[in-house]
Amino acid sequence: MRIVMALAVAALALASGATAATTPTPGGIRGTVIKSPTRPVCEEGVPCSAPAAGVALAFVRAGVRAATTTTSKVGTYRVALRPGTYVVRMLGRLPFGSPQPRTVRVRAGRFAVANFEIDTGMR
Repeated sequence: MRIVMALAVAALALASGATAATTPTPGGIRGTVIKSPTRPVCEEGVPCSAPAAGVALAFVRAGVRAATTTTSKVGTYRVALRPGTYVVRMLGRLPFGSPQPRTVRVRAGRFAVANFEIDTGMR
């Protein structure tokens, strides 16, 4: 009986090890969101863009929200996602436009870099 139990445990350990080896490493998207322009008149040597802090982003695939994240104080974000193509949307009502680009492709085991710029509409 002990031999049978030991064999069962060994078989289970081998099976779970094989499963872990074939599980893909998570990938996703990381980047920075900036807003621009931040001044009505841009001057040489004076920044005319700023980090878009606290912006909530939704990542949608095939019409289903797969994940959400919020940008940091310095406008950065990172979100783990399965491989595929995602549409990025802002959540909530913000006083400026949508991020560009609007679609991002995720590959297995890799974090794509997708930086977004939000047009404030200021002219």
